[in-house]
Amino acid sequence: MSRDNLVILIAAALAATLGGWLQHESRLAHAPTGVTVAQAGEPAPALELPDLQGHLHRLADYRGQRVLLNFWASWCGPCLDELPALDRARAKFGENTTIVLGIAMDDPTRVRDFLAAHAVHYPILMGRMESPSTSLLWGDSGEMLPYSVLIGADGHVIATQRGPLDRATLERWFTGSAPKDGRPFDPRDQG
Repeated sequence: MSRDNLVILIAAALAATLGGWLQHESRLAHAPTGVTVAQAGEPAPALELPDLQGHLHRLADYRGQRVLLNFWASWCGPCLDELPALDRARAKFGENTTIVLGIAMDDPTRVRDFLAAHAVHYPILMGRMESPSTSLLWGDSGEMLPYSVLIGADGHVIATQRGPLDRATLERWFTGSAPKDGRPFDPRDQG
């Protein structure tokens, strides 16, 4: 390897390291003082949210099962494309692999209207939109939707995903082939 190529390789490695560190720090910088933000490899924070009928759902009720939290809103185009894909994946792989909990970051009336026309077969919970929002507490520092969090049966955050989950990622998350070592999920990983 030539000296020029070695210099380029070292510069690229340093840039990648710096970029990763900056991304990590920016996630934490948006959280209000004293607010803990969920991160891959750490225990999932407590979660207790109502569904549209007012019944409380607790993440602790699903301990021992893999859980996919999917944050969405009725006004979010990519979210609306993702909801049926999540429902199909849930039906294909079954509830014995991964439990899906949809968390609507929206007005309850809009959510009811949307679900009346586009039913899904997993629980939809109502996230808190006031600061700090439910999605922010789960690591969505930009509070951009859709946003998903995968939680292992042991109650630790396995992975997070900003933006829609593609078919390959959904399959890995449902079949259990996402990284289990606490590192953030990379959609390019092959399990």
